[in-house]
Amino acid sequence: MTSSISTARQAGLVSCESCHLLSRAAGADEPGFCRRCGEKLEARRHASIETTWALLISAAICYIPANLLPVLNTTTPSGSDGDTIMGGVVFLYTSGSWPLALVVLIASVMIPLGKLASLAYLLITVQRGSVRSNGQRTRLYRMVVFIGRWSMLDVFVDTFTVVQLQPLMSVAPGPGVAFFAAVVVLTMLAAESFDPRLIWDSAERRELLHG
Repeated sequence: MTSSISTARQAGLVSCESCHLLSRAAGADEPGFCRRCGEKLEARRHASIETTWALLISAAICYIPANLLPVLNTTTPSGSDGDTIMGGVVFLYTSGSWPLALVVLIASVMIPLGKLASLAYLLITVQRGSVRSNGQRTRLYRMVVFIGRWSMLDVFVDTFTVVQLQPLMSVAPGPGVAFFAAVVVLTMLAAESFDPRLIWDSAERRELLHG
């Protein structure tokens, strides 16, 4: 006995991106609109891979000055100084505030880099037509989206280092903050533009060829 795996797309069904209602497509080229919320239905997001790559590369470019340029400019009676993200991590660690230094390192360096690497991995595997670990890749995408909802915490953590500053010290944002905020926004947009349904398309095509 042979079994045939039927997907929603094969059955002519499209999931609404807004309310997630499963609707029958009006046509192959123009699926129509969701009958519950009125959102335009899309079998796959238009130019998802190209858009995600463009946003991801832009975020990767901004990531470099975000870590090289000062994010905080501090002024004291003895002078002024600028601190990069890693400079702030080192300062917090050497001053004895290693838990806060660890939080800044994870939130401001490792998490953005992890989002960049995860989205690049998803894009490469989709373009190569990988059919392995589809469930794990889908969960990875959901984790990137979930972290993206809290991405502005990264900026907050950077400014939270002001707690460690001495009295009579004024603080102003440095040029690195703009690039860091750009990384946060661009990675969020990249995650939203990526269509996770593409992960399963290769398995569907292989099933059709060998079914």
